[in-house]
Amino acid sequence: MLNLNKKKFLLLTFLISLFALISAYFIEYILGYQPCNLCLIERIPYVIALIIITINFKFNHLERYLILLLVFVFLTSTLISLYHLGIEQGFIKESLVCDLKNSSKILSKEEILQQLQQKIVSCKDVTFKILGFSLTTLNIIISLLITIVFTKIYFSYDKN
Repeated sequence: MLNLNKKKFLLLTFLISLFALISAYFIEYILGYQPCNLCLIERIPYVIALIIITINFKFNHLERYLILLLVFVFLTSTLISLYHLGIEQGFIKESLVCDLKNSSKILSKEEILQQLQQKIVSCKDVTFKILGFSLTTLNIIISLLITIVFTKIYFSYDKN
């Protein structure tokens, strides 16, 4: 059976999370692709994972609980990405999350003109693909795999 080394997988997850964030910011700021609101929300679990893993390397006695927390973080990431994929594919209608920038407050003429000049990205529009997959699809795959491995590590924690 697959022997999972906790420390190596924590380090790998740290590197994956760091790479995912750097890639997202590179695509946004260097390549010029604007993310939708759900894309921005999908970055949060990676930031949380970086913080949790850093805490784990400092406070090793909490490792089992932090691994369980990572399971929930990446499970949440998977669910958010599945929701986003549902919007991209047209199975789910866009919600208010996708339209957070446009609140119901009364705007002046200048604010309306400024908003019209901004490029607003819809959650259903796929603006960037890698190997034919949207970043949301890749996030589902990565988050689901990390969730599965951390779940396996958590349930076999005492054996390792």
